[in-house]
Amino acid sequence: MSRRGMLGLTGAAGLAAATSGVLGTAGRALAAERTWRVTGEDVAPLAHFDDVMGDYMRARGITAGSLAVARNGRLALARGYTWGDDTVATTQPTDVFRIASLSKPIAGTAVMRLVQEGALDLDAPLADLIDLSPLPGETADPRLGQVTVRRALQHLGGWDRSLSYDPLWSTIRISRERGWELPLGESEVVAHTSGMELDHTPGTRYAYSNYGYLLISRVIAEITGVSYEDYVVSDILGAVDIARMRAGRSLAAGQEGEVEYNSTYTATSAVDPSGAQVPYPYGGFNLEIQLGNGGWVASAADLARFCTVYDTPEAAGVLTPASIATAFAAPETGGGATHYGLGWSVRPTSSGQNTWHYGSMPGTYTFLARSNGYTVVALFNQRKEGDDLNWAEIDPNLWSAVNRVGTWPTEDLTPIYF
Repeated sequence: MSRRGMLGLTGAAGLAAATSGVLGTAGRALAAERTWRVTGEDVAPLAHFDDVMGDYMRARGITAGSLAVARNGRLALARGYTWGDDTVATTQPTDVFRIASLSKPIAGTAVMRLVQEGALDLDAPLADLIDLSPLPGETADPRLGQVTVRRALQHLGGWDRSLSYDPLWSTIRISRERGWELPLGESEVVAHTSGMELDHTPGTRYAYSNYGYLLISRVIAEITGVSYEDYVVSDILGAVDIARMRAGRSLAAGQEGEVEYNSTYTATSAVDPSGAQVPYPYGGFNLEIQLGNGGWVASAADLARFCTVYDTPEAAGVLTPASIATAFAAPETGGGATHYGLGWSVRPTSSGQNTWHYGSMPGTYTFLARSNGYTVVALFNQRKEGDDLNWAEIDPNLWSAVNRVGTWPTEDLTPIYF
């Protein structure tokens, strides 16, 4: 499967829950003329990356974007981009965005760190590590005990949102069925879902599952004795000097250092019982229960720095080459030219491996990829909503820009941002 094909499996979430009604911030009429603004260190040999981002954002009316490019673990470019009138804040290279499913490689990394330390077994059943008891009077699917840590990370746990639904994006439905008041917490979602029949026998079929990653985050918290966020911040991000990344919040509008998220959709609030229609990115879904699968906020430079865990493992000191090989290994089923590892989409190549992930949620579209020592990260503050454009073209466009570089700069911008 091509990387473009994997987009349908790894990105979109929650669109069906919204209604196209009152226009959100993206539908706002701009009284003044939009201007194109770029921030960050100028790097002459990489100036054409600005053109790629400018063409992409202007064609889609995206107001905020961020780009980071690294080579062999050295940060070569970090830029913020703005396409808006004077009411739109100028995006800085250090501004954070919701990264959506780019959160999954972080979860996979945290798991592999614990496996490497001997604290966790990839083939341990989740039910032996965390409470997956259904609600009183209900019975768990007997196959639930076959869901292992590895299978949950590789989307082989048996949950299939195309056949049932994604519980993390269906909290209003669950609250109505159970008579529970919003917002729902993780424990309520787990108790509800533990009483549902699995869509597939674990290990037999790939089906992208955000819910599996919620369970992974709870396993990590149980094993370490601290919150999932605290463990990742201290043992993964802290090891490579990343300080800006944090758990996102559903109602983060106006938070300093975080971009504004744009959507033309409104939705019923999932974070309070009012039933009010709210801008979809701000309360239309419950971000607080999605840290494991899609809830981090970060800058593009932060994510490029995170990739040094894989690009320069000895210097980063988080994972060993053997652990990295395990993270990228083919699953028991669903392999082939492209497969899903432990939080990463993977394509073996003649010169190594191409690994990547897309992310998408209301108000957010993200892309990260690594290949042959190069890392590119692009973050945007809105996603495709009804247009006929190919949003996945950011992938080939950025790689074309990588290939156009004649002589790569030797300066490492890391000390500027970390």
